[in-house]
Amino acid sequence: MPRIVQKYGGTSVGDVDRIKNVAARIKAFRDEGNQLVVVVSARAGVTNELLARARAITAWPSERELDQLLSIGEQETIALTAMALQAIGVDAVSYTGAQAGIFTDKHHTKAKIKTIDARPIEKDLEAGKVIIVAGFQGINDEGQITTLGRGGSDLTAIALAAALKADKCEIYTDVDGVYTADPRVVKTARKLDEISYDEMLELASAGSKVMQSRSVEFAKKYGVIFEVRSSFNTNPGTLVKEEVSYMEQVVVRGVAVDKDQVKIVVSNILDRPGSAAKVFRALADANIIVDMIVQNVGHQGVANLTFTVPQGDAANAVKSLRAILADVGGGQITVHEQIAKLSVVGVGMKTHSGVAAQLFQALAEAGINIQLISTSEIKISVVIALDRADEAARVAHAAFGLDKV
Repeated sequence: MPRIVQKYGGTSVGDVDRIKNVAARIKAFRDEGNQLVVVVSARAGVTNELLARARAITAWPSERELDQLLSIGEQETIALTAMALQAIGVDAVSYTGAQAGIFTDKHHTKAKIKTIDARPIEKDLEAGKVIIVAGFQGINDEGQITTLGRGGSDLTAIALAAALKADKCEIYTDVDGVYTADPRVVKTARKLDEISYDEMLELASAGSKVMQSRSVEFAKKYGVIFEVRSSFNTNPGTLVKEEVSYMEQVVVRGVAVDKDQVKIVVSNILDRPGSAAKVFRALADANIIVDMIVQNVGHQGVANLTFTVPQGDAANAVKSLRAILADVGGGQITVHEQIAKLSVVGVGMKTHSGVAAQLFQALAEAGINIQLISTSEIKISVVIALDRADEAARVAHAAFGLDKV
């Protein structure tokens, strides 16, 4: 029997009626003769609600206790989904991350998957059951519940698809694929039929809300081809796979905006070897992911170091930096919140020149100032003012002709 791993996001299982709709969709796949493993997220808004309750009690909740708390959301959904399937005659069983054999490292709230012991799931699949697995969570070697961070349910699905050697992996969400830009912001955005792992990875890291970069990295590493589809219709989605030659003919494939960034400036650090290493070691030790980095030319023995981090990590970043500020001679830490990152992505950039000039010219003509610039082989990112972000996305989308078939 073909083996399919499906993942349904929080909006797809947002209330009882939607859970029933998902159950009906799963039953239809099951009736076609497929083995099914279904990963579900917490209902939309539940994780944020639980997090708000924790922070109403303390500004610095224990990360271990946060994992205990946040894992509740998915456990509710797996049980309700299994019940909905059983009510329509489908033999289904729910699994927490631990029961599914998902073993992680020890980092609470941002754990990484180490191994998956899929034997219990294999046994129930062979018995004809549909398996419902809680996304976003696992267990470490000490038996402690861990969570995988943002996009953790997608990661769970792709990791299970790899471990179970699934024939297909489908990521169901509230959009029907990957678009050239956010269609809510850029009305002329088009859905892509296919996109490479590298392009999807860059779009994810650039702020596209369709997938988180960790999930795409895992899929690329293990060769898991997956499809992003809508749970509200039966339209074909976007296939994410290895790069193929014709993809290089299109210079830019998509535009993304990330409004979840802050810019941090550490001023007057000592302009000598080791200063930057101490700054970024402190951030790494706090498990904070740094994105764009710029250091100005040193003057009179000091320099300024500027970088961006996710908004949710800003307070922790400042706390970590204060601890080493004296060691690097830093005079001040400044946080700038009203920024956004605009990125253009495409594997075709590798063989085409002038992409950066075209982007910068389009932004200049619109009067949009660039604060920071970062490039990779297939991506150009700029930091701009938050209140110009949506306009910048439309300008870039038009400049590269992404609204044309």
